Amino acid sequence: GDARVRGQTGVVSERRGSYPFIDFRLLNNTTLSGEIGTKKKVKRLLSFQRYFHASRLLRGIVPQASLYLLDEDYLGQARHMLSKVGMWDFDIFLFDRLTNGNSLVTLLCHLFNVHGLIHHFQLDMVTLHRFFVMVQEDYHSQNPYHNAVHAADVTQAMHCYLREPKLANFLTPSDIMLGLLAAAAHDVDHPGVNQPFLIKTKHHLASLYQNVSVLENHHWRSTIGMLRESRLLAHLPKEVTQDIEQQLGSLILATDINRQNEFLIRLKSHLDNQDLRLEDAQDRHFMLQIALKCADICNPCRVWDLSKQWSERVCEEFYRQGDLEQKFELEISPLCNQQKDTVPSIQIGFMTYIVEPLFERWAQFTGNTPLSENMLNHLRRNKAKWRSLLHKQHSTSRSNDHSGQVTGSQEQTLNEEETP
Repeated sequence: GDARVRGQTGVVSERRGSYPFIDFRLLNNTTLSGEIGTKKKVKRLLSFQRYFHASRLLRGIVPQASLYLLDEDYLGQARHMLSKVGMWDFDIFLFDRLTNGNSLVTLLCHLFNVHGLIHHFQLDMVTLHRFFVMVQEDYHSQNPYHNAVHAADVTQAMHCYLREPKLANFLTPSDIMLGLLAAAAHDVDHPGVNQPFLIKTKHHLASLYQNVSVLENHHWRSTIGMLRESRLLAHLPKEVTQDIEQQLGSLILATDINRQNEFLIRLKSHLDNQDLRLEDAQDRHFMLQIALKCADICNPCRVWDLSKQWSERVCEEFYRQGDLEQKFELEISPLCNQQKDTVPSIQIGFMTYIVEPLFERWAQFTGNTPLSENMLNHLRRNKAKWRSLLHKQHSTSRSNDHSGQVTGSQEQTLNEEETP
């Protein structure tokens, strides 16, 4: 009855989400406009799968690949890693292997305990574990990037940021719980394609959220559904749970990359005017939004070996979308054409226009702490390495040119890609 086993049969995808695009085999015999009957059949299958999976969880049936079935040696190594969970060089890929693919659940259980959240909110440990399993299982493991390991990586980064003195001195248990939950669930049920893809293929989620923060709204609503279904917070007053749900939404919606400038302008204004008052819940919430935005895109600030893996994974996901668009004769989205968009050029642009401006402001907020300095140093070194790799690619391209000359178009591309 495990969802992953059924997914491998080719009948339905691994996930319980409502995306008809997750298992591309389902589209093999239809056009994108699709047979209405076929689409309805797919949605019924996926809806049943979600219900069946959730009901198994609520009956207390944990997926077979449980942490507790691991050898003691692996458990020992995982425990040792957790003792260093606040270190920036934490290797989430190794941790995921040591926990047999349960990195998100294991990490969350540990962090909720470390931060005293279980005691403070009087949370039932069994219910908490079931909720974490629901969240982890609602990520698509076949996504190269937007999967539960990414969620665990973002959660570990968020833990590091919550410990920054400028923030930590003011945080309440509610702030910490919201920060960790938002980090863990910020990409839940991600389909592996971006918002423009959902809009141009007229996906029902795009119309549901009127083409605005489509994925982020879905991640938030999915999280609320699992919170209510698990009854994790059912013992708390209704007004408290409603407030938690709304703040979770505000945090997750802040990860929409289309809102990057909005948050940067506001952060710059606060820092320039020195008017942040972290005693004020509103200002604390804003800085939690910024912290989550940083955690979500912190890959370029990790050590090279980890950063490079994430870069290759996210580009692989882009290329898969491009292949799908090509298959259905749609215009290939920016960054999704494997023939034109190289990993180094994508990463250099991402670092220059998105990552650097945000992390420079974050360092200004924290007061240039050792962690902030460390992240900026990694960012600069990693960008230099991608530039070096890009240069090698262009050198190879030149040597492969029959005339031995760079064509006009190649030279123009080179100049564009290397312009900061």
